[in-house]
Amino acid sequence: MKIFRALGLVSLVAVLGVAMRAADVVPPAGTPTGVVAAPAASAQFDNGYLKLGFEQLASYNFVPPAFDPTAAPTAKPPTGEEQIPAGVKEWNGKKAVITGFMVPVKMEKGLVTEFLLMRNTMACCYGAVPNMNEWVIVKMKKGVAPLMDVPVQFFGELKVGAMFENGYMTGLYELEGERMGEVQG
Repeated sequence: MKIFRALGLVSLVAVLGVAMRAADVVPPAGTPTGVVAAPAASAQFDNGYLKLGFEQLASYNFVPPAFDPTAAPTAKPPTGEEQIPAGVKEWNGKKAVITGFMVPVKMEKGLVTEFLLMRNTMACCYGAVPNMNEWVIVKMKKGVAPLMDVPVQFFGELKVGAMFENGYMTGLYELEGERMGEVQG
């Protein structure tokens, strides 16, 4: 846990092997882009919150855009948002509940105020590198107790779109956390 206290979001994403600065991103040759599967059409709700799982959040292929060396230094880097299906973009600004595994990023007074909500525990440090759409950046209004290695629900307002911090692409989803729900199974 101490390592996560010292790391910021960009550093943690870099530890996971996925921090992507526009200048550094070049997808492998032959990598397909665009949508490979449409997100689930039938939305379920939990007390007014859109119930989303990683089977929906990661239901399409996302390849971070390549750096354009001819672009002006002041130009906004490409976001790849054209790869996000319209149905997924419609979740932007909606209240949502998402279940996943907490990887703390920022703590205050022993409580987690910012963390990555991961699809599974295999993505944490020693497992497979997750795809950009297999985590949610969660920023809690009030800190919560750290709970690692167990799936937990989080409720809040979902933002969908490329997110950057200090020039690095950090994710596609952010949840403005309102509260923690039940620990799952």
